[in-house]
Amino acid sequence: MITLFITSFIEIRVVDIIDIFLVASLLYTLYYLLRGTAAINIFLGIVSIFLIWKLVTALQMELLSEILGAFVSVGFIALIIIFQPEIRQFLLALGTPNFIQKHKKRLRLLGIRFLEESEKDYGVLKETAQSLSNKKTGALIIIRRQNKLFEFVQTGVKVDAVISKNLIENIFFKNSPLHDGAMILGDDRIVAAGCILPVSQKLDLPGRPGLRHRAGLGISEQSDALAIIISEENGSISIAKSGELIKMKDAEEMIQVIHQELGIEESPMQIN
Repeated sequence: MITLFITSFIEIRVVDIIDIFLVASLLYTLYYLLRGTAAINIFLGIVSIFLIWKLVTALQMELLSEILGAFVSVGFIALIIIFQPEIRQFLLALGTPNFIQKHKKRLRLLGIRFLEESEKDYGVLKETAQSLSNKKTGALIIIRRQNKLFEFVQTGVKVDAVISKNLIENIFFKNSPLHDGAMILGDDRIVAAGCILPVSQKLDLPGRPGLRHRAGLGISEQSDALAIIISEENGSISIAKSGELIKMKDAEEMIQVIHQELGIEESPMQIN
């Protein structure tokens, strides 16, 4: 009987291997999204309690199993509230077609076209960003993609103007009433300016980024948008995408990253 129990205990099916792989992938994804935030400690604590619950259940420790089981069941609703930003980011990562975005050029060579493609070109931002950087004028410019960011557009002033170097510089001029907020671009136009964005809560960011950098990182965590951040302190140019803050060498590297992300091969747009 003991031999039969051991044999049935160690029996592993192909489905079990797939199950373990999927659970491991899910835990790693959650850890990747939560790392560097205060929520990572809560996450590790929850995983520990769940593992202990499974262990005491397997050992048939009924009283402790009932207590931990009730905690896990009731705590599920609380977890949704606590991890609301992280769950939003996780679902966004699942729903964003990163594979298609990364391999658009190769798919085009196979004759595959995309309905959402257009001839958008944000090359005008190259000279604009370099000019703002040279003047050490702080700026936060958001390029929206599939997520139209309607809830954030409403927090600012609607502009609906053609993207222009002079207009962008005037909006971010130090004495401008809209210079502290974010500018949102979409469909080759300036959609709104002075917008309020969510601030990232990450703790492991290099240096001491200010609110402008944290806001750019925050919007990239909660949407598929690209954020261009010009530092008012030293004029450095950074890009936030997919929850990562990347410092650029110059405006040339910045526009290359933008074109790569948007699937743009050339930048024929002229400065307005």
